[in-house]
Amino acid sequence: MRFISPKTDYAFKKIFGSDQSQDILISFLNAIIYKGKNKIKSLTILNPYNPRQVQTLKDSYLDVRAVLNNNSQVIIEMQVANVTAFDKRVVYNLAKTYSTQLGNHQPYMNLKPVIAVTITDFKMFNKTSDVVNHFAFLHEKKAFKYTAAEMKLVFVELPKFNKPLEQLETLVDKWIYFIKEAESLELIPESLGEVSAIEKALNIANEINLTPEELQLLEQRAMKEQDESGRVLLEAKKAGKKGEKKGEKKGRKKGRIEEAFALIMRLLKKRFGEVPENLKNQLSDLSLEELENLSEEIFDFTTFDDLSNWLANR
Repeated sequence: MRFISPKTDYAFKKIFGSDQSQDILISFLNAIIYKGKNKIKSLTILNPYNPRQVQTLKDSYLDVRAVLNNNSQVIIEMQVANVTAFDKRVVYNLAKTYSTQLGNHQPYMNLKPVIAVTITDFKMFNKTSDVVNHFAFLHEKKAFKYTAAEMKLVFVELPKFNKPLEQLETLVDKWIYFIKEAESLELIPESLGEVSAIEKALNIANEINLTPEELQLLEQRAMKEQDESGRVLLEAKKAGKKGEKKGEKKGRKKGRIEEAFALIMRLLKKRFGEVPENLKNQLSDLSLEELENLSEEIFDFTTFDDLSNWLANR
């Protein structure tokens, strides 16, 4: 078996936002929002997956929107590259979704809660090692909720999740592992297959079940996201040079090295599969300049042997 990566926005939309994905999305949201508790009983997907519609999208991102059985609305998005003001965009989409519920002259009591669930393939919150982080309106000193705290943000940071398959325990663990590692799997592991919704998600992600049109669209979106990652790295490189001229602190440089290293690891895994531990160790010793040079060379590699040769001769 060969599985498509749920981290590609198009694949994410197909897996979680198709007409047949209700049970998948219910299980996933119960895990991420409610820590595995079976609170969501049913939902309606508002913008179901449509390959022809996706084909017309160039710069738009593909989110999944659903209304839960309690009339709450949820926006779910997969984001690979950390673009400028992304944190503000998430808040904007949440606030916009909340405010546009009302038509002209409709009473405020008709407003229903909105939750934005964002999965990122980069770290956002360095102050905590938690993989899943929840944000809401709270009193600054006493931390009680605002009387109408109806907007919530939930973030899942994939790079912080490092549990191997044999250590997966909770439904949360299994869903995050699925999103992060599905493309490296060769069959459906027993621990994931015992969750019917994850087994179904893996079957949807199985390349053999995709049409030629879907495979082409998947490749196009993956290339778009790869280009976006390259653009972000280039901007970081330019910003780094500018910042160093102004005496930028070492901590900022360390952060750029971590971002560059994470991007290299994602690109290698997408092209060749799981990176051997000895290569990981060598890559972790590279300077920022070497990582940036490698990001340009990596697309000429055909195997890990090419990477080993590059590391030996750098």
